[in-house]
Amino acid sequence: MNTNALRSLAGLMLIALVCPQAGAVEWADNMFPVKKHEFGTVAVAAKTEFRFPFKNLYKEDIHVATVRASCGCTTPIIENHTLKTGETGHILARFNTGSFHGKKGATLTVVIDKPYYAEVQLRVDGYIRRDIVFNPGQVEFGSVMQGESVHKEIGVTYAGRSDWQIVEVQSSSPNVAAAFEEVSRNGGRVSYKLNVAFDGAAEPGQAHSNIVVITNDRAMPRVPLEVTYDVRPAVIVSPQVMAIGNLKPGESSEQRLVVRSDKPFRLTDIQAEGFSIEYKANEESKKMHVLPLKITAGEKSGLMSQRLIVKTDLPGDLTGSALVAGQILAK
Repeated sequence: MNTNALRSLAGLMLIALVCPQAGAVEWADNMFPVKKHEFGTVAVAAKTEFRFPFKNLYKEDIHVATVRASCGCTTPIIENHTLKTGETGHILARFNTGSFHGKKGATLTVVIDKPYYAEVQLRVDGYIRRDIVFNPGQVEFGSVMQGESVHKEIGVTYAGRSDWQIVEVQSSSPNVAAAFEEVSRNGGRVSYKLNVAFDGAAEPGQAHSNIVVITNDRAMPRVPLEVTYDVRPAVIVSPQVMAIGNLKPGESSEQRLVVRSDKPFRLTDIQAEGFSIEYKANEESKKMHVLPLKITAGEKSGLMSQRLIVKTDLPGDLTGSALVAGQILAK
């Protein structure tokens, strides 16, 4: 072996001895697509959170042992300790706006102990204003039926300049709208109320957005407020998966469908791409419909998983859905 080869081998051995965890840190880092979040300017006591997603990209189970914060201004929470391959979890960073003010930030160290030891560092930063208070600190609509409109009122109190004003309120969601109204003004103390409306037209499931209060404060004009809601489906279809087995084009599978809602309704149509759907709907408006379906395979062959769309005459033409799953055999 020549001198250059010996030197290269010695260098590689030295790197391996000095940095045995270099590869481990990289594999762990790769699971976190987002490692930094800027909360921006937020009001004192406003609910302020961010979820850092991470995904198990590997065959072995991943286990998160602990997570610690470099500053008490942020509380980190492990929402999913163990992930199997392909699963996604979250590390929640809760900005403690009720206990701190001013410019704050924290480094969150996520400790993974399985399948190998590794640490991943996440970062959050923000500025907590103590001159603006939202009451309550978030717009929480709770559980809302799809298509149902709901409203919430939020108080805004400011202490400081006598000419301070809210000039606009913006929403990040097309389903959430907000209006503002001045309530009182006494010297440097100003009160407003926000009227926030959710139209219920969002897809079923839990979601959050925010509204941004824009003021005439040139230094920090924008103050966000979190909005959360959980939309319940107005039309519930069961079973959620209809297994049709193996069919040749033109062959049929007999199924039984149950469609429910809190309000009386009529069925107007049932469709599934790639299939012919035959049914006999009851013309009477009622809260539950039970009906047989005849699902006939189309010409396209292969594994099929298609949405079955159930249309109704409920306000807003609300629909329900299920899956039709099976295999269409070649002729």
